[in-house]
Amino acid sequence: MLPIFIALASAALAEALRGFDAVLASSDAYDAALFASPSTATLKCVSRWGVGLDCVDLAAATRAGVVVCNTPGLLDEAVADYAWALLFAVARRVATGEDLLRGGDWSVAWGHDIHGKTLGIVGCGRIGSAVARRAAGFGMRVLGHDPHAGDTPGIERVDLDRLLAESDFVTLHSALTEANRGLLDARRIALMKPTAYLVNTARGALVDEGALVAALSAGRIAGAALDAFAAEPLPAASPLRSCPRLLITPHQAFNSVETGESVSLAAARAIVDLLEGRRPVHVANPDVLSAPHARVRPRT
Repeated sequence: MLPIFIALASAALAEALRGFDAVLASSDAYDAALFASPSTATLKCVSRWGVGLDCVDLAAATRAGVVVCNTPGLLDEAVADYAWALLFAVARRVATGEDLLRGGDWSVAWGHDIHGKTLGIVGCGRIGSAVARRAAGFGMRVLGHDPHAGDTPGIERVDLDRLLAESDFVTLHSALTEANRGLLDARRIALMKPTAYLVNTARGALVDEGALVAALSAGRIAGAALDAFAAEPLPAASPLRSCPRLLITPHQAFNSVETGESVSLAAARAIVDLLEGRRPVHVANPDVLSAPHARVRPRT
């Protein structure tokens, strides 16, 4: 059995970091209490494995004089590939077909076509744009919604309600903020076609999971595929585990061997650069570098 990775509580994480100058961070919560703890007094750098920073309190890190780095751009293609893998698998009912065959039943699972349909992309940054490029090969009409990104070739920009109402497939690629938490609530899910599918490889909290379970259980949408959840690891008692028309995977969209190697090297390189006096390529809180209380300051 593979190990289950459970995020450490703030106090336990701070104690684990006692005496260290830097940490290559996963998805544990680096909050204000951690940065203020005497246990992390020597901590100079938090280098995030990946691009997401919703688990790091950047303001608190900056107040403490700690540099936060991440690795934007390196996960984009792997996540875009996986979003398509989920889209195909749920629309063509790949897992259902396998279950039937392994159970000794030679019957087929009927799904829906992908080619020529309408794809709605929520979040048109690097990953959303990579997903859109792949859609061109399937002759799809592509709608996009993102109040923060500029125009992207091949994507027709529309408001979110229209995107949900017109799309055959909706795929989420937005960063999580307090403004978009629960973005797909019961009202918005109800706008989707009964033949539509939802794919989420971004952040679980973008979706009201209770509303999604209700919609899937009632057959109000055709299906969904989730690789991210509001609580991770997904609790054993979560209704998502037994929800019909739902494909779930354990937040592995970026877990390709090649991408993992690249991200690990980049995150480690940021630590080495900073501790050897060089500015890392990607600093998420650059103001800290010139702050008088900075715990480390690059020479170059």
